[in-house]
Amino acid sequence: MPSATGMQRIHVVAAAIFDRSGRVLIARRPPHVHQGGLWEFPGGKLEAGEIASQALERELLEELGICVGTARPLIRVHHDYPDKQVLLDVWCVSGYKGIPTGREGQPLEWILPGNLDQFAFPAANLPIIKALLLPDRYLITPEPGPDSDVFLATLERVLGRDISLLQLRAKQLPSAAYTQLASGVAELCRAAGARLLLNCDPQLVPALGAQGVHLPGRRLMELTQRPLGSGYLVAASCHNHAEVVHACNLGLDFVVISPIRETASHPGAPPLGMEGLQSLCELANVPVYALGGMHETDINTAHMHGAQGIAAIRGLWS
Repeated sequence: MPSATGMQRIHVVAAAIFDRSGRVLIARRPPHVHQGGLWEFPGGKLEAGEIASQALERELLEELGICVGTARPLIRVHHDYPDKQVLLDVWCVSGYKGIPTGREGQPLEWILPGNLDQFAFPAANLPIIKALLLPDRYLITPEPGPDSDVFLATLERVLGRDISLLQLRAKQLPSAAYTQLASGVAELCRAAGARLLLNCDPQLVPALGAQGVHLPGRRLMELTQRPLGSGYLVAASCHNHAEVVHACNLGLDFVVISPIRETASHPGAPPLGMEGLQSLCELANVPVYALGGMHETDINTAHMHGAQGIAAIRGLWS
């Protein structure tokens, strides 16, 4: 696939290899090569006639001496350096045979994903780190209704099912009621170790104790720069090519693409299907969640079409 400059992109496969402690393996690039001295996720260029999964198996055997067992797509990243253009085809490897060793003399480190920011990586690797820090499920709450106590009690039970990322969507509440509810939701999320994004004015997020903001498509397209600081998550709803490209240009942390299937909440909206999801994932140099009729049984299918996982209201709330 040619880059925007007309040059042929270098297709590279890379692996996020996990051990049983949840640590991921990184390797240091030799000082004499492109981006030398920086840390990276192991891998290498595809050879003529190879597909990504074949290159993954060959590279990890050659570089680390391991045989791939269980692997799935994680994210595909297009990145233009001043001197070359690359496509990183990144896979999550959770099962393998052998003990990884630097067979080419490269230093290796096992690092918890939350500590990867302590290492210097090439710019093309930064979306991979974002993907590794996000779960495969993103809960979007239903409208809370008049009884906030019932809503909060239900949310507490849902958080107990290992939900670690959620969006509070409560557009029908008046301002004072929203503020009170958001504070209660933030308290429950802190107790459960979950990250909360608010679907509201980004300026309200710090005061309400949330970890980020989720932008509707209309608000996304009105922005000329990313809201909030780098310590917050910023996500957006996207439905088409233009919205995905704009979200990536703003440097958002992830996007939600919808509708994948027809839903009761958006009757008549033409569904994108999994093929449409994959097409938009190819544009996105950030993690993507699939929304619209999604359930936990769809997570593997979403992975195979380039997504981080699923976002859902009914599929994760009920």
